[in-house]
Amino acid sequence: MSRHVAIITDSTAYLPQQAMERHHITAVPLTVVLGNEALEEGTEISARSVAHALQKRTSVTTSRPSPATFAAAYQRAADAGAHGIISLHLSSEISGTYDAALLAAQNAPVPVRVIDTGMVAMALGFCALAAAEAVAAGGTMSEAVAAAEKRAVGTCAYFYVDTLDYLRRGGRIGAAQALLGSALAVKPLLQLDAGRIELREKVRTASKAIARLEEIVVERSGVQEVDIAVHHLAASERAEQLAQRLDARVPGLVELHVSEVGAVIGAHTGPGLLGAVVSPR
Repeated sequence: MSRHVAIITDSTAYLPQQAMERHHITAVPLTVVLGNEALEEGTEISARSVAHALQKRTSVTTSRPSPATFAAAYQRAADAGAHGIISLHLSSEISGTYDAALLAAQNAPVPVRVIDTGMVAMALGFCALAAAEAVAAGGTMSEAVAAAEKRAVGTCAYFYVDTLDYLRRGGRIGAAQALLGSALAVKPLLQLDAGRIELREKVRTASKAIARLEEIVVERSGVQEVDIAVHHLAASERAEQLAQRLDARVPGLVELHVSEVGAVIGAHTGPGLLGAVVSPR
């Protein structure tokens, strides 16, 4: 890989460690505040710890990286020989991470292109991979940015949660939407739309919601070449079963990733999350 352009993302991309190492991608951690203790995602707190805390109704909040944290990451990249940096982050509609990166970029030692992907989880991760692959192929900084932005435009993320209460508590979904999802024990299917978490459909039972999630992913994939990621929180069996079915049903599937989300997303979705990202090549 060319070391002229460094690729930096944040910890909510949930990229497999092997992929990060292969493509030399760095992730800046967000923070989870558990009670009165601030802990870095990915190194100091696990999603399972968050799930357990939520079940015990312990106070759990999240916070963006500081501009100083980004500034340090940009400095390290420059010290390692980068002549430019592409910094790709989760949607500015649901986090201040992008704004913190922009502030740090103003005084970075090398040019930094900060991108609001409008995505989260592997929907963000696929954008970072697209940029890294473009750089590895000899592309310029602008070409790598274009590759990431193209990937973002085509990528969709859908997910099921057992309850909208955690999203409502964290301010990631409106109280009216949460009320709709709670009425008559309806199970919500959500999607990322213009960088925001929106209620897509209301389904009567969990099993029907998961079956509908599968149908949406298959329909969205079509016959084109796609990468798919299946995410979960404390629902590994559900995730593996969904992944197996998608593997059999999506003819253009290139890469399939299955992973548990990290502490930050887990804090806002709660246990039982099952999500799927569809990213056309």
